[in-house]
Amino acid sequence: MLKGKTILIGVTGSIAAYKAADLASRLIKQHARVHVIMTRNACQFISPITFETLTGQKCITDTFDRNHPFEVEHISLAKQADLAIVAPATANIIAKMAYGLADDMLSTTLLACTCPVLVSPAMNTRMYDHPATQSNLEVLRERGVRIIEPSSGRLACGDEGKGKLPDPADLVDRILLEIACKKDLAGKKILVTAGPTCEAIDPVRFITNHSSGKMGYAIARAAALRGAEVTLVSGPVGLEAPAGVKRVPITSAHDLFEAVTAVSGQQDIIIKAAAVADYRPASVSDEKIKKADNDLSIALERTEDTLQYLGSHKPEGQILCGFAMETSDLENRARAKLHKKNLNMIVANNVKVAGAGFGTDTNVVTFITADKTERMEIMSKGQVAMQLLDRLAAM
Repeated sequence: MLKGKTILIGVTGSIAAYKAADLASRLIKQHARVHVIMTRNACQFISPITFETLTGQKCITDTFDRNHPFEVEHISLAKQADLAIVAPATANIIAKMAYGLADDMLSTTLLACTCPVLVSPAMNTRMYDHPATQSNLEVLRERGVRIIEPSSGRLACGDEGKGKLPDPADLVDRILLEIACKKDLAGKKILVTAGPTCEAIDPVRFITNHSSGKMGYAIARAAALRGAEVTLVSGPVGLEAPAGVKRVPITSAHDLFEAVTAVSGQQDIIIKAAAVADYRPASVSDEKIKKADNDLSIALERTEDTLQYLGSHKPEGQILCGFAMETSDLENRARAKLHKKNLNMIVANNVKVAGAGFGTDTNVVTFITADKTERMEIMSKGQVAMQLLDRLAAM
């Protein structure tokens, strides 16, 4: 997703500098062109040769190094960069950036950058919480620098608290959020539902389905990458919330109905990708139901039909998209649902088709609107998400 992009990584004198090598490697795998600038103290923790081997580019450590093409190096790198990230960022470099100091190659280059700049602090908790550091971070925020909050845990000094550099995979997600896609959905509010619901039988047991949430999470991530303000209403899944997405956790179909209808009127687009239970136990036992020799019957009642409600209360101009998973007569049943629920589009798939079932990383879908049917080949769920958003944005 970063093909053709140039990323500048600034590495400073923190024990977390070793994580910057993983970050550089991950960016190269995304087909980015990566340049690394190290401070003198950073070289005490990791060798410049490591970054040169990973990126195929000379690692810059000295403002006055003459072993490079004749150009003003810090200006040249600043002009090339589509994004700059300082990771790890010490209290020292944060203070330099806040006050506009430029006494080494990294601080000089950052002062010349006009691209988006991310700063990922990594230091002792007390240093991070110090009023001077917090004041400097606030100055940078006011200037448009994006601050990535540090993680909490055991620090290298043995203390416990906030100050760890986030996982490099999370840093890559933040970079993707900034520059991977055109922001054609900027200013739009999009609500996505994902995952299963769980309908309680007793304190131990519940009724659910096999939904992994991968399709809904892929849609939420793609919408955030394209600049939308995304709310993700999610049933219980084993997935992390995508960067830049507000996740609202729910358990039951009733929870989902309440969470969605509370904010549905403010949304530009609603995409209902969750696998919501159609029925729930009519009564829930307060105690665990004990096994007996006779058969057990559980009376069921209908759950709230959130999609039906949204279709009948849809504000003018709002786009509503549903999903239909079937095992037979796919298109006819999906089109009937499209009309019954007053949808703008429905995404249909057959669970029996290879690559389209629950828990897979791929899907085989058919996009259906009132006047069009598009049968798609097998794609990753990320690709399906982008194709879906293309069509909804065009509406």
